[in-house]
Amino acid sequence: MSLRAGRLAVDLAPDAGGSIARFALDGIGDLLRPAPDAALASGTGKDTACYPLVPFSNRIANGRLAFGDEVIRLKTNWPGVRHPMHGEGWAAAWCVVRQERDRAELVHSHEAGRGSTGWPFRYRARQTFALNEEGLTIGFTVENLEDRPAPAGLGLHPFFERDAETELACRLSGVWRTDPEVLPLQRLPVPPEWDFSRSRRVDGMGLDHCFDGWDGKATVTWPQRGLRLVISATEAFRHLVIYVPEGQRYFCVEPVSHANGAIGRSLLAAGATLAGEVSFCVSRI
Repeated sequence: MSLRAGRLAVDLAPDAGGSIARFALDGIGDLLRPAPDAALASGTGKDTACYPLVPFSNRIANGRLAFGDEVIRLKTNWPGVRHPMHGEGWAAAWCVVRQERDRAELVHSHEAGRGSTGWPFRYRARQTFALNEEGLTIGFTVENLEDRPAPAGLGLHPFFERDAETELACRLSGVWRTDPEVLPLQRLPVPPEWDFSRSRRVDGMGLDHCFDGWDGKATVTWPQRGLRLVISATEAFRHLVIYVPEGQRYFCVEPVSHANGAIGRSLLAAGATLAGEVSFCVSRI
């Protein structure tokens, strides 16, 4: 499924986790890492350009979901990781409910206990994609279909193309120190070495951390390509996961609704909907 507007192109993969397979600018190339055919054939969004995080972001330690007076054990769902990770949406086929040249709408409905992690609460997630000549806007909602409050969160996991000169700028106030399994241990003020208040290169930083106090703005700059991409997120997304793996040609800037490991404290009322919007605006520098 392809969207086109001016020089921008977005390919969607509803059957592979409701993900983005490609986001590119004609004459420049890919803005996000393109998904190989094998990734799309897998039926998941794990190795695509961007996939949805719903109903939670990041890891739930040892599959122990604690909220209120309840504790529920969840199954593992990610190869090589013993903690349930990134929710259900990335591993599900999404239904196409609308498709036009420059916009589309996808829906994923989850019945309790039937997903890859055995998530015990019913919900309905919806993504809308709107492309224009300046960029892409993704609307994202999750609706609690239970008759009681249930944990629920949202996030997007884009993989930005990266070279030695690629820079990131964003304003953040706190960060979680993690253990060797990337589980959060302690919230700290952002140290100088991870301060992105001024645009700085990401190459070699080796980050995989959740930050808070985000103002909803972040800028990715590719000086060698003469290109800038501005991320703008609404109030639902006030946490940011920054992932800069060693030896890869991508890095991630993930707008999310809750801190890593904190989904048990992010309850959505019966029948209520959590909604947010993230835009990616592209320009030359």
